[in-house]
Amino acid sequence: MKICGTTSVGDALLAVAAGADAIGVVLASPSPRSVTPDRAREIFAAVPPFVTTVAVTSTDRAEDLAAILFSRPDAVQVAGGLDVPRDAGVRVIRMLSPGDPLRDDCDAVIVDGSHGTGRAFDPGYARECVASSPVPVILAGGLAPRNVAEAIRAVRPYAVDVCSGVEAAPGVKDERLVRAFVKVCRTTDP
Repeated sequence: MKICGTTSVGDALLAVAAGADAIGVVLASPSPRSVTPDRAREIFAAVPPFVTTVAVTSTDRAEDLAAILFSRPDAVQVAGGLDVPRDAGVRVIRMLSPGDPLRDDCDAVIVDGSHGTGRAFDPGYARECVASSPVPVILAGGLAPRNVAEAIRAVRPYAVDVCSGVEAAPGVKDERLVRAFVKVCRTTDP
């Protein structure tokens, strides 16, 4: 599972200590969680090597991509048509919203109509994506410790992603909620 919208080294290390598989940092976005490439690089440098770092962006501007890659993520999560060259040295996760066609020009897709706002995912669309996608499907949107087990059992995604569902305030993670989310994910059988 990915803890997304991380804005500090402390919150990244909290997520790692709780058992997160991936840390997401937002860049080049109007989100209140968006950080500079320098801050992202600092956060990613603090993350141990067996935890995946993901640069998350809503930009469709190719000129933003160089700054995003400067942060040295393991993967880049992109919306729309931003083209990440295959030789960029990162895995590519494409964001899908309900109604979007499946993509195979990436390493995984994330079903997320929420984009960090806490709006619940569309279960029918999510299940269709899992059943038909040629690449792994990650589920996001409105997830929190109270509902993630049900979402995992209903959709059976490859992984789940949480942002606002584990926050005390936008961009500030709540240790109790992060630990609870990870625990539920680790103990839920799909």
